[in-house]
Amino acid sequence: MGDRSGRTRRSADEVADAIRAAVLEEVVEVGVGRLTMEGIGRRAATARTTLYRRWSDPIDILLDALYHAHPVEEPTPGAGDLRGDLIRSLQLMRAWMLSPAGRAVAAILTDPLGAAQVSDALFEKVFARRGGTFTNTVLQYYADRGHFPAALLTPVVADIGEALVTKRLLDGTQPSDEDLADIVDQAILPAIGLRAHHPQGD
Repeated sequence: MGDRSGRTRRSADEVADAIRAAVLEEVVEVGVGRLTMEGIGRRAATARTTLYRRWSDPIDILLDALYHAHPVEEPTPGAGDLRGDLIRSLQLMRAWMLSPAGRAVAAILTDPLGAAQVSDALFEKVFARRGGTFTNTVLQYYADRGHFPAALLTPVVADIGEALVTKRLLDGTQPSDEDLADIVDQAILPAIGLRAHHPQGD
């Protein structure tokens, strides 16, 4: 028998995507402490029983959604463009911070209750599995290939780019590509003992 509502039946992947999108919207609106399976299901137009088939609770859905939405840096094969790869990593971060997932993380970390509930799991199950801080994957990749001493890749150095981009966004200014290049040239590369070598035409 056909669906009398006229709606096309969604595939399992489409339902999962709708649920993940719904939880990101829901946490921004209500906060971590008020996330419920009912609220997520209602926003995703999905029965609560469907959610329980895949996830144990609302936090499980939230962490899964954030994991799937988190970008992964992909350094240039052959380690041929450290500066360009670092700039692209910061562009990836900028796009992510302005996305539903980035807004959800900001809502979690600026909510004392939310941060207390999920911050450890967020770092363990999302950020650490997706490469840690932005630029860290690229920096580690190039350090492993001898472009600079691995000992210089400290936690502080790994955080520089992310911290400066975050500050710009918190100040209400979306950093331009030129701003991101300046962060790489004036902060990250000097911290690992390198000078910027601009491509011709920059």
